[in-house]
Amino acid sequence: MKQANVVLDTNILISALKSKKGSSYKLLISITDNLYIPNVSVPLFMEYESVAKREGLLEGFSPEDIDAILDYLLSKSSIRKIFYLWRPFLKDPKDDLVLEVAVESQSEYIITFNKKDFKGVDKFDIKVLTPKELLIEKGVLK
Repeated sequence: MKQANVVLDTNILISALKSKKGSSYKLLISITDNLYIPNVSVPLFMEYESVAKREGLLEGFSPEDIDAILDYLLSKSSIRKIFYLWRPFLKDPKDDLVLEVAVESQSEYIITFNKKDFKGVDKFDIKVLTPKELLIEKGVLK
């Protein structure tokens, strides 16, 4: 099976760390199965870290735990340099961070729970899916 080229919205990472029951967690742990290649930029990765380390957001995780998880995610990711900014394209500048990485990396998918926030990215030939939709499309879930 061909690996999907994706960009994960911050809400996917946070959801996966909050609960082991959902599709975002299943998607995150499937990184070891080479189901997909996550793409990140330095600004997007800093966004992941900033949100994940917000006080009280991820109960039961120390800053060191979060660093270890993020380090592992980074080790499995393709780090992209952004030379052309697509801003402003979306309503939220933080969503533009995701879009810029997706365009630069020629990702097939942006994975998010906020699909409506990425309206219009089909112009770049990018599909916006939830974790469950990607897992179904890749044959992991039925």
